[in-house]
Amino acid sequence: MSSPVDVAWAVHKFGGSSLADAACFERVAHIIESQPEPAVGVVLSACKGVTDQLLGLVSLAEEPDGDFRAQLAQLRLRHESLAQTLLSASAAVDYLARLERELADIEGVLQAVRLTRSASRQVLDLVAGFGEIWSSRLFAAYLAHRQKRSGAVRWLDAREVVVVEWGPLGPRVDWDASALRLKTALGTDSHPGTLAITGFIAADPRGVPTTLGRNGSDFSASIFGALLEAVAIHIWTDVDGVLSADPRRVPDAQVIDALSYNEAMELAYFGAKVIHPQTMAPAVGREIPIWIRNTFAPDHPATLICAKPSSELAVKGITSIENIALINLEGAGMIGVPGTAHRLFGALREEGISVILISQGSSEHSICCAVPKEQSERAVRVLREAFARELQDGQIQAVETDPELAILAVVGDGMAGMPGVAAKVFGALGNAAVNVRAIAQGASERNISVVVPARAATRALRAVHASFYLSAHTLSVGVIGPGTVGRVLLEQLASQRQRLLSEFKLDLRVRGISSSRQMLLSERGVALDSWREEFDRSAQPADLEAFAAHVGVDYLPHRVIIDCTASGEVAAHYADWLAQGIHIVTPNKKANSGNLGDYRALRESRSTGGTHYLYEATVGAGLPVIQTLRDLQQTGDEIHSIEGIFSGTLAYLFNVYDGTRAFSAIVREAKDLGYTEPDPRDDLSGMDVARKLIILGREMGLSLELDDVAIESLVPADLVSSSIEEFLARLPEYDQAIQARHEAARSRGRVLRYVGRLTANGEARVGVEEFDAQHAFANIALTDNVVRFATSRYNSNPLIVQGPGAGPAVTAGGIFADLLRLSAYLGARL
Repeated sequence: MSSPVDVAWAVHKFGGSSLADAACFERVAHIIESQPEPAVGVVLSACKGVTDQLLGLVSLAEEPDGDFRAQLAQLRLRHESLAQTLLSASAAVDYLARLERELADIEGVLQAVRLTRSASRQVLDLVAGFGEIWSSRLFAAYLAHRQKRSGAVRWLDAREVVVVEWGPLGPRVDWDASALRLKTALGTDSHPGTLAITGFIAADPRGVPTTLGRNGSDFSASIFGALLEAVAIHIWTDVDGVLSADPRRVPDAQVIDALSYNEAMELAYFGAKVIHPQTMAPAVGREIPIWIRNTFAPDHPATLICAKPSSELAVKGITSIENIALINLEGAGMIGVPGTAHRLFGALREEGISVILISQGSSEHSICCAVPKEQSERAVRVLREAFARELQDGQIQAVETDPELAILAVVGDGMAGMPGVAAKVFGALGNAAVNVRAIAQGASERNISVVVPARAATRALRAVHASFYLSAHTLSVGVIGPGTVGRVLLEQLASQRQRLLSEFKLDLRVRGISSSRQMLLSERGVALDSWREEFDRSAQPADLEAFAAHVGVDYLPHRVIIDCTASGEVAAHYADWLAQGIHIVTPNKKANSGNLGDYRALRESRSTGGTHYLYEATVGAGLPVIQTLRDLQQTGDEIHSIEGIFSGTLAYLFNVYDGTRAFSAIVREAKDLGYTEPDPRDDLSGMDVARKLIILGREMGLSLELDDVAIESLVPADLVSSSIEEFLARLPEYDQAIQARHEAARSRGRVLRYVGRLTANGEARVGVEEFDAQHAFANIALTDNVVRFATSRYNSNPLIVQGPGAGPAVTAGGIFADLLRLSAYLGARL
């Protein structure tokens, strides 16, 4: 097949959304006028919605009382308005005269349908094709009227050129006949200019009008690209090229720079909005590059589909097919028996059931395949009939179906021969707590397909998309307790959020903030620079169950609740949240130091939900106390004892207290500075230090309860049950006792410190002790924690971790560090 004329052609196709109104026609004309090629073929769909209206006319004609004339009038009015807006008066008269004749022809056909109450395939094709005739003829007249492009503008009715014959695989083009007709249509003009071509429609060998089926206008563009031996085909639509995922489900999906034909076909097969594989075939066979562009943003990035694309991306896109069912045929009698697969797929073929994916283990014990959900019950019935004897004899144990599934496909030529791609896919799915039901991968390694639960499909899509850095790793974050520490944490998150997003593609999206009485929920994320105003304006009554459900939405791959409270009520929910797939980050000591049985159940719930539980800030605020303990144990060191000043609050009190000011005044000062718990008695009672010893002891493997810790409390017995206000008001009554202890220690050249001690055999005690002025515990900064690890390795010279152990900023920083650590566990590249 030779080119009709010796000239470089480019073919541009515009879909219905690009031709919605007069402004759209003007935009398309401007695009065509800016093209550098001397010869341009413009394939046009019907104006947006017109094809559906035309098919609706036929449906109305088949109904006894269907008023198709009113719909015809609407079509007339719409095209009349376009012509009067776009064309000169004389050109509009000519266009509308032909429109009236064709509308009369349609009405005559519909009258015949009304009489028979049935429309044939030929009638549907005839009527449906008028939309392209009207839009392309209008565009040809409009472009000629503008006179901004050199060369003539001609209208070409594709029914006069393209000859197709429908078969089992769709329309088959008669290339020789079509090429001859195009040559005749173009004539001998060596400067063909611009062709405005009807998309979607063609003719059969007898000359009867027909259509090219689904995505017919794209097919038309590919056909004319091949017939004209075009240098390129441009498909203009309403999106910027081909996206790496469905933007409705992955909002930060990006435009793919270049795809091979095979990659485009794989993505299209699995539901991506790419040119349909069948429609690409003419261009593929002649290696004509195809560009996917945005009519409404012609200068935006586009996607090139060609034989040998140049792209640095190993994975080009992640897409999915919804409403899938998995059919499983299982039985020991299948092992080593030839023909089982042939019988299975033959039975499904005879019933006209489409098989989308096939998976079989090497043991041959089972075969499963994915089919459309609506065909699943029929598929099970057919297979039970086909294998009735084997089922009866027990050679096959079951034919089962799971109808609530989806297929996730990861596509990219660059995956071939690259180790670790599958590991990254399954690692991302595992981190997102998505169960994989079946797996399929072709020998080309271009596609990895997995079957996942339908309810987890969006979460799976986002997790895998992010794992290949095609989009940000998104964590749905909920913060409970926006008080002293929580408020500072939100400030820290606000200051770093944009940097983490731009440098590491990490999206820490705070979608909920809850106090004890109210909560603020946001679907797209709370604006952290103004969260207080939004909280005051839009908060609703607090409900921990509803809060967790909101943060733990299925469509975001990773979910975390950060508990900044000291509440036992909140901590009691941890096990359920972890089991539900929600990660926990917290400085709250209640869960890890509570009832030992509850603690063990909490640890077990992490395995159930495949989740992470991070609590470094429970012991040393921002200090790496727990991590140091774990590192020592995991590298084989033996812990003999742990001792230290574990309370930044008590460290501050005994550092500042020198007898010149009342101890009670320093307690109140520490509370005002945010160094104490909301109720200072939680610190002064020694319970906070005791809980830290319990946490460390349990990390060591000790079965400790709070009752096992000998605690010296600094809270007077008759103030234990009073309100916080009464406690602070009456505490000065007891200043003398602590002053006496201070004076006694000073007389011996010693200082008072509140310390905790824990041994490997489980002895634990906390209380006030005296230390020489040269001791490490006597020489610390105001709020320092200092922890000494005596181990087999660090025996004569214990390992010391020291630094600020109290204050909102360092505690929030410790929580933030745990959050980033969690992000890294989940695949973020930090």
